[in-house]
Amino acid sequence: MAVSFFTMKRPLSFGSLALVSLALAACGGNPENSAACGFASIAAGSLVVQSLQDLSHAVTTVPANVPDTLPGKVVGHGTNRVVKTGGADSLVLQFDSPDLPKLPGFGLLLVDDSLEVVRGVLVFEPESPPGFKRIGTVVGGPARLPLLGLRVHWPSLNAPKCPMFQPVGGDSAQH
Repeated sequence: MAVSFFTMKRPLSFGSLALVSLALAACGGNPENSAACGFASIAAGSLVVQSLQDLSHAVTTVPANVPDTLPGKVVGHGTNRVVKTGGADSLVLQFDSPDLPKLPGFGLLLVDDSLEVVRGVLVFEPESPPGFKRIGTVVGGPARLPLLGLRVHWPSLNAPKCPMFQPVGGDSAQH
């Protein structure tokens, strides 16, 4: 039998209030751990996959403004730090995560289509889509995955309460 706080005849005791406060605090913190943000992340990943159908959104050269540190995530996992280690012709991104899949898989550098700002890297486990030019490599442990680039409508992917990427050290491309 469920009891609503609004239908209780007695006020909550101090101990009950402390327990409720502790439970609510445990639900806070990292939004990536919430169910709502999990669903938002899956929906954003689906939008990105749909965008891969249109080669006009492809980034064919390494953007000039790739930050030295940016956020990245394997779809379905949390945000990790990614460090740029490559040159201008072929970008190499070191992914700081044990979750990086082995082949098949690919990384996708997300570029905001209106501001031309690099927002982060999403890593997918299936094979990379045909027709996209490789602009670099995502490296993590023994894995070396092709890196592709995609222009995205960032406001459609990044909800303020459930951001696509959580902030990571040295990252300036969050908002």
